[in-house]
Amino acid sequence: MSSGATVQESRRQMFGDALAIAAYALPVGLVYGLAALQAHFTLLDVVFSCVVVLAGGAQFAAAGMVKDGAPWLAIIGVTLLVNARHLLYSAAIAPYTAERPRQERAFMAQFLTDETFALSLAHFRRIGRFDARGYWLGALVILVPWTLGSAIGYLAGGAVDTRRLGLDVAFPAAMAGLSLGMVSGRRDVAAALGAEPAMGLPPSGGGARTTLCATACSNSRSRNAAKSKDSLLASHGS
Repeated sequence: MSSGATVQESRRQMFGDALAIAAYALPVGLVYGLAALQAHFTLLDVVFSCVVVLAGGAQFAAAGMVKDGAPWLAIIGVTLLVNARHLLYSAAIAPYTAERPRQERAFMAQFLTDETFALSLAHFRRIGRFDARGYWLGALVILVPWTLGSAIGYLAGGAVDTRRLGLDVAFPAAMAGLSLGMVSGRRDVAAALGAEPAMGLPPSGGGARTTLCATACSNSRSRNAAKSKDSLLASHGS
């Protein structure tokens, strides 16, 4: 549904949101570059995966499995599972792109990420239609810093102490931040905990798991309390 915003106004709002995403995409890419180096990837492998795969969770999972010597079929299966959510993203955007040529939609799908989906769908809803320039703004704001950060991380190699700088938790924190805003019930809490491997959290979890669970539960309780308050006010008003 259109909010009455002009295309230019919506693009400006989108650009402001995009800057925040770009600010964390580069350091998270730095961590991926270091992970890829540990998995004995080449620099070409790193850049190729960032441009062709362009899926942080899948790339981190693949790098870890390659490092551990996992079979390729297992790596393919895990990455497909991690990226299955893109089917829902495509379905949500489809009403806005239905009239675009098939080749254009196929090319757009290559660059559809969590961030691109969130930015572009909000933009389309504000203006009530598809906007190619807005979509590519949402795509490039993650592609460029992600690829650049990954290359820098790879080239930096062992010169950067990721744990001392806190970069080893940048990707889990970013993914948790994107996910927890959607938590609204017990099933969502379970889904958030089940997503730990995709967010880079180890099975033993520790403090990271506790923080994730507590934040998810707190967010769920806050939303439920807000709904109860709204229902109570509505009943008094009637």
